[in-house]
Amino acid sequence: MERTQQEEGTEAIHAAPAPAEENAAETENTAAVVAATVQPASASEEEKAVISRQIASKWVKNSVLQQDPRVSQHIPETRFFSPANVSTMLSRYGKVVLKPVVGTGGVGVIMVIRTGAGYTIRHKRKVTRCRNFRSMMAAIGAIRRRRSYLVQRGISLASIRGRPIDYRVKVVKQNHVWVTRAMVGRLANPGFFVTNLCRGGTMLSSTEGIRRSLPKAAVRRKKQEMRNVTRISTQLLERHFPGVGQLGFDYGFDRSGKLWIFEVNTRPH
Repeated sequence: MERTQQEEGTEAIHAAPAPAEENAAETENTAAVVAATVQPASASEEEKAVISRQIASKWVKNSVLQQDPRVSQHIPETRFFSPANVSTMLSRYGKVVLKPVVGTGGVGVIMVIRTGAGYTIRHKRKVTRCRNFRSMMAAIGAIRRRRSYLVQRGISLASIRGRPIDYRVKVVKQNHVWVTRAMVGRLANPGFFVTNLCRGGTMLSSTEGIRRSLPKAAVRRKKQEMRNVTRISTQLLERHFPGVGQLGFDYGFDRSGKLWIFEVNTRPH
């Protein structure tokens, strides 16, 4: 794979064509969560120019990325939601994030922290404390409303003045070339743990975000690390889902500077 520089520093990523056998029809289960993008009338000119398949299920995309150890080492442990899996993950990590299998914008995302006095649940700005596992699961059920969920290891993100920060890297395929359109930081709204801009998050440059949240880190090296994982992940996803034309990768660095990839969107904002 070759990387070239285009106008205004826009980065182009040239991916080799996927082998023919990789382009075979998907399984019935995978096909059920894949749909063609329908561009709304209000879409920007750039969005209208990209006809892209959507893969709604976070689990399906996660399963593909797990196939390459260069990517899987950056993915927090993720399981389907069940009381047993929540209990196991909390015992192992002390903190988990629960998220809908299908969904965007941080809607329905829940954080659960195991404490000496029981459990703390965070949803939007609300904080709920439960004394035991049963009451905690009941409180989660009121938010989840029987929707399909995943449980993912909670990562203590690097922060700026107590506000967690993560990063969105957006790539778009144009004229058979994958081009990096954005690499930006997203700083959580005070009181929130999700960083989505639609939830009041603040956008800042990736350089500023890394410099302010990880002052001892080499900014250029951290940005290159995100580019490398994006390149490999894009290859994997395109092989398994021919027709994907845009991808949004959500990354974060923990307090020690380790890179994590939380999810990938096939219709990034």
